[in-house]
Amino acid sequence: MITIEQQPWQEMVAHAKATYPNECCGAMLGSADDESKIVRIAMMLENVSEGPQAARYELRPEDLLKADREARKQGMDLVGIYHSHPDCGAYFSETDLKNSCPWYSFVVLSIREGEFDHANSWLPNAEQTAAEKEELVY
Repeated sequence: MITIEQQPWQEMVAHAKATYPNECCGAMLGSADDESKIVRIAMMLENVSEGPQAARYELRPEDLLKADREARKQGMDLVGIYHSHPDCGAYFSETDLKNSCPWYSFVVLSIREGEFDHANSWLPNAEQTAAEKEELVY
């Protein structure tokens, strides 16, 4: 289960709406144990995809390392990545799966016509061949 506190949740939704019709992306910082994760900070990151950003996001590795360093500096963990899907559902695509890391939660926000519609969280397996839906509380 992943729980996103009110402030980071509002920032994630605002980020997704502001970048519409393109995909946004960011890091989620907080705490994690064997059973649950709590997101306390949403860190906006730049979508550096060179293709059409309405259909894809890409993170710079150095940005992810910066997010991890920031989490540690604040006594937290980098618990996951979030991104948006403009005008479609909050599913975990083949591209998402291929670029995933099995130790992170991946929150996908569906933004339809510029407004938040719904969200899901996904946990990819170690082989990056499938992802199961994770309970999401926000």
